[in-house]
Amino acid sequence: MSTRLSVMSVLVLVVSLGIAPARAQQPLPGSGAVGRPEVKSPEVGLLRQVAFEQNLNAQLPLDTVLKDESGREVTIGSFFGKKPVVLLFVYFECPMLCTLELNGLIRNLRALSLSAGKEFEIVTVSIDPAETPALARAKKKGYVARYNRPGAEAGWHFLTGAESSIKRLTDTVGFKYAYDAKSKQYAHPAGLVVVTPQGRLARYIYGVDFPANNLRWSLVEASGGKIGAPIDRVLLMCFHYDPSTGRYSFAVMAAVRLLGIATVAGLAAFISFSYVRDRRRAVPAG
Repeated sequence: MSTRLSVMSVLVLVVSLGIAPARAQQPLPGSGAVGRPEVKSPEVGLLRQVAFEQNLNAQLPLDTVLKDESGREVTIGSFFGKKPVVLLFVYFECPMLCTLELNGLIRNLRALSLSAGKEFEIVTVSIDPAETPALARAKKKGYVARYNRPGAEAGWHFLTGAESSIKRLTDTVGFKYAYDAKSKQYAHPAGLVVVTPQGRLARYIYGVDFPANNLRWSLVEASGGKIGAPIDRVLLMCFHYDPSTGRYSFAVMAAVRLLGIATVAGLAAFISFSYVRDRRRAVPAG
């Protein structure tokens, strides 16, 4: 009884830190051994081995081979080149954190005027090498329907792959997770990465809720200002990205400078108007 309580207390702590253990799918009959990064102790190892480290500006290995929802082999680079990409590592059969992440993403995506498939791409990669394209296809169908935006079918991708391919990507991103064979659980951090069209890691957003403004500004920055409205570039001058939190915070000095410039410009316009008006009044009529 005491051991069970100890394990449960650790799991509660894990979830509160944004680390989710989730039921793992068993290898399919005849599929052979499936490699998974294992932990030795479910109580201590989960906390020590799970993390989300920021490797800003690192280059994704775009030649990494995965499988799309139809089972076709693709390179992750095939989703890059023209648009910024929202990249998530989840677990399709995860009953806990992954569902919260995807639900949080949907909620905030629907608040954006930018649309997946039009201004950016979404790439969702399963960390479980035992998961299949059929499962990815079912997951995609449900979330694309909930998103309900034109072009989303072609702009949101759910991928599976071999352990070596998954690890190659997660190691580059800094997404550290583990699988406990005894409890058949994954432990993983929560968050997403916004990547430039060239495949460089631009911004990390942590947690299970991704504020629409943070998503928008991350995508605008990652695109080099090629998407979004002119006001987005102005607002980015007043906010700066905080790597420690993975969010944008108000930049006081930048705002003060911007306000100062606007004030000087307004005064200059007023003085010019007043000068022209006084000159016109000084000219004798007729």
